[in-house]
Amino acid sequence: MENNFEWLQKWYKSQCDGDWEHEYGIKIETVDNPGWYVVINLQGTECEGVPFSSVQFEIDEMNWYFCLLRNNAFEASCGCCNLDKVLQIFRDWAERCQKDRLP
Repeated sequence: MENNFEWLQKWYKSQCDGDWEHEYGIKIETVDNPGWYVVINLQGTECEGVPFSSVQFEIDEMNWYFCLLRNNAFEASCGCCNLDKVLQIFRDWAERCQKDRLP
């Protein structure tokens, strides 16, 4: 089974149509907590307009994550070792979006 990074690469590639990737996309940055900040734009994707229940988890300053939808984008912040977890949360939701949109 492909890992979340491989899956995200394929998901990104599937959105690229010659236009989408010039205006929208994915950003993964570090933050000074230390941690990560992820923004995945949903404009024109199968997830656009699909409800998402915000997720919040925190054990301590190194083990935490928050995921939500804002401005037509999936946004996540997390501790330095939780990046794979927030990508899994996005993946699970995006795969449900795709299944729900199939005829």
